[in-house]
Amino acid sequence: MKRLLLIVNEDRFFLSHRQEIALMAKKEGFDVTVVCKDTGRSDEVRNLGLSMIELPINPTGTNLKEEFSTLLFLKRLYAEQKPDIVHHVGLKNILWGGIAAKLNKIPGVVNAVCGLGVLFAGEEPSLKARAVMKVMSWSNKGMNISEIFQNNDDMSLFKAEGVVTESQCDFIKGSGVNLDNYHYMPEPTEGKIKVLFTGRMVKEKGVITLIEAAEKLRSEFTDKVEFLLCGDLSCNPDAIKRDELLARCDGGYIQWLGFRRDVLDLLLASHVMAFPSFYREGVPLSLIEACAVGRPIVTCDSVGCRDTVDDGVNGFLISPRDSDALAEKLKILFLDKALRDSMGRKGRKKAEREFSIQMVVDKHMNIYSRLSGEA
Repeated sequence: MKRLLLIVNEDRFFLSHRQEIALMAKKEGFDVTVVCKDTGRSDEVRNLGLSMIELPINPTGTNLKEEFSTLLFLKRLYAEQKPDIVHHVGLKNILWGGIAAKLNKIPGVVNAVCGLGVLFAGEEPSLKARAVMKVMSWSNKGMNISEIFQNNDDMSLFKAEGVVTESQCDFIKGSGVNLDNYHYMPEPTEGKIKVLFTGRMVKEKGVITLIEAAEKLRSEFTDKVEFLLCGDLSCNPDAIKRDELLARCDGGYIQWLGFRRDVLDLLLASHVMAFPSFYREGVPLSLIEACAVGRPIVTCDSVGCRDTVDDGVNGFLISPRDSDALAEKLKILFLDKALRDSMGRKGRKKAEREFSIQMVVDKHMNIYSRLSGEA
């Protein structure tokens, strides 16, 4: 039986973004072990019939001692487990896991580039970003590898910087969504118009931009609209602090819901998805889910986000950090139910064409087969 190690930052991200892939790999005959940080949901992973190993990692940390510990752990783990394939999800796991895989001569490596984040936020890569790419270029060289990209911007950058060759690249647009679970439903006909944001409470995700846009619309829509911010705080030192967020949310017109597991219910009860992120995303799952249930989207014309919206068709694209433009597009949607309905239906069609979880799973199984020499 071939052994697959799936390296993910946290158990909750695995459950929301990679669960279906692991289960299909198990069904296809792989011995699957998930390696991730336990945030309290490890039992859910094991209840799926999967093995799990705790990963010592600080997803947003930069402490060199911690980073070196993560690298050493993966190097030892790969030497002990002798996997046929390691699948790294996220930049930090690709960086350290790639070195560990190279040193242990792992037969097959999958690197899933699901967003490059603040490290690559500038128009040109920083010195630190270039150093990271140099290391990844070394670890990728000569390896039996698949580098999976979710958007063309990231793939073009990695090719231009020599991180990957053309033959090492695969393209899978996002993490996919179960279109049976996330089914189309017309917007609610009663109550206030609800604008939903789902994501971590960090400035780069556009949380402050959304709050500023809401304030610009308060005098006109305070009794007609609710802005719902759904997501947990981040452990990043530069992230929005609890006191700051609570000070900006009044609990009525603007509400912070915190971390929630009923995101689907919140989506179905909403009218508009607003996600003004200027973070370098892969393809945000929150926007894929909004497409699937038929909600119009207002998001930024930025890496990853733009891949979910055909401007003027299933939503609107705005410039990053532009709260005036965000307020303008939201007002258009507030005043035009027919437009919301039309955009929602077209979003569902886009999800059916581009974001089915089955397409994502099938592509991963083909990659695993190819790296295993079975394709």
